[in-house]
Amino acid sequence: MKAVILICSSLAIALPMRAADSPAVKAFRLLDRNSDGKIVADEVERSPWVKRLDADNDGAVSPAELESGWGEHPQLRSALAKRFPRILGYDEKAAPAPADATPAEPSPRQGVLELRGADHGIGSRIPDAVFTALDGREVRLSQFAGNKAVVVACVSTTCPIGKRYLPTLAALEKEYAPRGVAFVFLATTKTDADADFKTLAQELKLAGPIVRDTSGDSWMKALGVTSKTDCFVLDAARTLQYRGAVDDQYGLGFSHDAPRTKYLAPAIDATLAGRTPDIAATEAPGCVIDLTDAPAPQQAAVTYHNTISRILAQNCTECHRNGGVAPFALESLDDVAEHAGMIRKMVEQRLMPPWFAAPAAPGKHSPWANDRSLSEKDRTQLLAWLAAGRPAGDPKDAPIARQRAKQEWEIGKPDAVFQIPEPITVKATGTMPYQHARVATSFAETKWVSAVEVQPTARDVVHHVLVFADAPGGNPLLRQALRRGAGDLRRDENDESGGFFAIYVPGNNTLIYPDGYAKALPAGATLRFQIHYTPNGREVKEQVRIGLKFAASEPRYAVQNAGISTHRFSIPPGADNHRVDAELRVPRDAQVLAFLPHMHVRGKAWRYSLQTPDGKEETLLDIPRYDFNWQLLYRYSEPRYIPAGSVIKTTAWYDNSAANPANPDPTKTVRWGPQTTDEMMLGYVEYYFPNQPRSASR
Repeated sequence: MKAVILICSSLAIALPMRAADSPAVKAFRLLDRNSDGKIVADEVERSPWVKRLDADNDGAVSPAELESGWGEHPQLRSALAKRFPRILGYDEKAAPAPADATPAEPSPRQGVLELRGADHGIGSRIPDAVFTALDGREVRLSQFAGNKAVVVACVSTTCPIGKRYLPTLAALEKEYAPRGVAFVFLATTKTDADADFKTLAQELKLAGPIVRDTSGDSWMKALGVTSKTDCFVLDAARTLQYRGAVDDQYGLGFSHDAPRTKYLAPAIDATLAGRTPDIAATEAPGCVIDLTDAPAPQQAAVTYHNTISRILAQNCTECHRNGGVAPFALESLDDVAEHAGMIRKMVEQRLMPPWFAAPAAPGKHSPWANDRSLSEKDRTQLLAWLAAGRPAGDPKDAPIARQRAKQEWEIGKPDAVFQIPEPITVKATGTMPYQHARVATSFAETKWVSAVEVQPTARDVVHHVLVFADAPGGNPLLRQALRRGAGDLRRDENDESGGFFAIYVPGNNTLIYPDGYAKALPAGATLRFQIHYTPNGREVKEQVRIGLKFAASEPRYAVQNAGISTHRFSIPPGADNHRVDAELRVPRDAQVLAFLPHMHVRGKAWRYSLQTPDGKEETLLDIPRYDFNWQLLYRYSEPRYIPAGSVIKTTAWYDNSAANPANPDPTKTVRWGPQTTDEMMLGYVEYYFPNQPRSASR
């Protein structure tokens, strides 16, 4: 046996650097790939910085030269800090920014970061391991001694990124089998069902066994497993040659149609050839596994049963439950223990629960009725409980389990249901362009809709759905807006700028209006569906539908939508903070109910602001960290009054640089377009005119 490769579905790996190390020292350790005490051009992809920092002209940069030049080259500091944000302590809020930049936060998108191999066990001998296969057989690493290489792949049926990589792993197993490479798939999540893994093995035709570490996780701890997409390559002497990502196709917050850089396959090739892999260690985006030894639980005021279970029930289990839209449940202490690392990461970075509006000023209440953010008290208690060993407490203190109504529709029985004509096949891997479908309603008169619900039939592959109601002859609201000169709103029926009729994002698929409010569905309207699918490792068919409930009578207030946009923008290649503005003049007194900003994967930040007729300006909604994966509607608790003659301004910032891991092509000039590889600048406003005759809204 010449090599052993272990692949796990993994996320962030923190370098064990000393806190006292300066940023320059940390950067040197990261860049000195072969640990020979100097940095040469080949180690940094022939970067011109080597020549600039090489004071003695010996063709290499020493630690002293990097330390000396660190203060003279802010662009180098910024580039390295963005590449290794957590390691070098990069804080984008403190970084220099153009005067017109919105206050920024670290991006929610996380790609593959290269790591220093010596800090992650590269070159060390891995002990033999005893596993238990799904059929009860004992499996040892040493039994694969006759193979030229062995791949042990950590897999999961619940980690979204891990699921997307399963077909890739199956393809690699098939490709390398003729070269004497065997695969073993390590199930890292105890709460993942054996039956699901057996189905997975049959569908993907996996030859290698699926096993569990029955040593109490001690072997995974010795290896240093941190994520459910990690990959480990061992040679014939069980020496670790590589650990990290499969490739960079999928990550936290993005997907690409194909990988740009492959890591695992080149590492296998190098190991089989007796060479050291060019890249020996990386982070592997995926669900975090926390195998660190937590302190023994102490008697504590905060326990799972008396506090944490309630925090999760209030903030998480609406989605994270059996049968919910989230990839795994958090309804028991065992569920939480199995996902503790990912919970810690997402809560620390304020990525879950998903809510991206800037917090209210101190002493002020959030103006948003659907504010999902954790309170500081809940956040502090949850993180402290995780750090304290996750004490269970007394089961008698547990809350009463919530009884969820088992009903087909959250809005109640609809008065009308429309489904796209044919199922759409969602492929297993890569990305898909937006899919479009139309359904004629054929109502002879205007219908007033008081509630609407969008239901995908395969929710785990649906990123979001926008539904538009196209009236015969075009959108009358769009024509009115054009006559008023309201922004850059086009007549094209395929344009999204005229305002959406309904929306679906995971965890938010209904619009329910109070008594006296309703939205007009014009007579003879056609419902136009725009569907964004995200393949998750398995080919499925999906046929989304929409349910409508009608108001008993014509409403007092007609709810309308407007889109504030411009199509006239051009984002230069490499621009990391490009600004685009658009505005909408308000012709009469209005009450704003909600906002919904829309950009694509280069979207970085967004702001709605208001300029009143007296010249005063204020921010209505600030989103310093925009996330394309969550097309959130920000709904006011109380309608916001906007006086006639005001201007609602929208500002968007875009990151078209290589530092954005979701960027399809940082060398491209980006303009308006319908696909995620293009961009949009579109801010929806949901509103009503309090004094407008109802017939005027039809």
